[in-house]
Amino acid sequence: MSKEFVRRARAVVENVRSVVVADTRVIRLCLMGLLCQGHVLLDDFPGVGKTLLAKALAQSLQTTFNRIQFTPDLLPTDITGSSIYYPNEGSFKFMPGPIFANIVLADEINRSSPRTQSALLEAMGEGFVTFDGVSHPLPRPFFVIATRNLSEAHGVFPLPQSQLDRFLLSLGIGYPDLEQQVEILDKHEHGESSLKPVLTSTEIVEMQEQISLIQVARPVKEYIASIVAETRVNKEIVVGVSPRGAVFLQRAAQAEAAMEDRSFVTPDDIKKVALPVLRHRIVPRSSAHDASTKSLESILSSIPVPL
Repeated sequence: MSKEFVRRARAVVENVRSVVVADTRVIRLCLMGLLCQGHVLLDDFPGVGKTLLAKALAQSLQTTFNRIQFTPDLLPTDITGSSIYYPNEGSFKFMPGPIFANIVLADEINRSSPRTQSALLEAMGEGFVTFDGVSHPLPRPFFVIATRNLSEAHGVFPLPQSQLDRFLLSLGIGYPDLEQQVEILDKHEHGESSLKPVLTSTEIVEMQEQISLIQVARPVKEYIASIVAETRVNKEIVVGVSPRGAVFLQRAAQAEAAMEDRSFVTPDDIKKVALPVLRHRIVPRSSAHDASTKSLESILSSIPVPL
C-alpha cells in the first residue's frame, strides 16, 4: 500500500480530532466506513458528539453534504425527491432530494417510520434512487452516516434487520473521562470551530479503489467464514451474520490493512474490525445491552487463528 494512502487517512483523522474529543479509533472507523464504500451507524446516548463527529468528517472532505433530520412526519419523498409538474413544458421532472449528496447525515434515524427508513435501502445498497421506474445514480463517493440514540424508548421505531444489515459498521463514542471533558469545555469556550477540507472527492474515490487491491489469503478467508458460521449455530444467538456481513467483514479488514500500510490482510485485522462490523447484524437471545458484544467476543476467542 502506498505511503500517500496512509498520509491521506491520517490527515483526515487528525483534522477531525482537532474539533472532536473522542477515541482516535472511533474517528478512524468512521473514515474506514467511507473508504470501504459502506455506511456507518453511530449508536450512543444523546449529547456525546455523534452529530458533531459526522459534521467534522464531512467538513474535512471537499464533498457535498446534506443533513436529514428524521422525524415521525418525514416522508420517503422528503429523502429521495419527487416529480414536479412544469405547466410551461407540460411535463414532470424529477427533483432530487437531500439523499443526492456525497455525505448524508441521517440524524436520529429511528425517529421516522419503517416506511420512511426503507427509502434509504436502495440508495445504501445499490447507489441508486428509483422513482417512477427511472433509476437515478447517486454521486461518488456516497456515504450515509446515521445516528441513533440508545436511551430513548418513546417516539422511536426499531430499525429493521434489513436496514441494519446495510450498515458496514456500528459503533459508539462513549462518555468522556475527566481530562476529555475538560478538553471539550476548552474547545467550546468560544463556540464551535469550523474545519478546512484536507481531501477531495477524487482522492477519496482513488483510496476506495486501492482498498480492493489488498490481498486476502485463503486461510484468512476461511477464518472469516468460520466466525460467520459460528454466529449461525451459536446457542446464544437467534439470528446470525448474513453473507453480506461476511463480505463487509473482509472489506473492513482490507481497509484496516491499508491504513496500517500493508498490502495483505492478517487475522489481527479481522479481530480489530469484527465487533463494529458484526455486532449490529446478530440478534442475541438475551436482551442485555452488551449481549451481542459478549457473544461475539466468545466466538472470536474460540475460533482457531490461522498461522
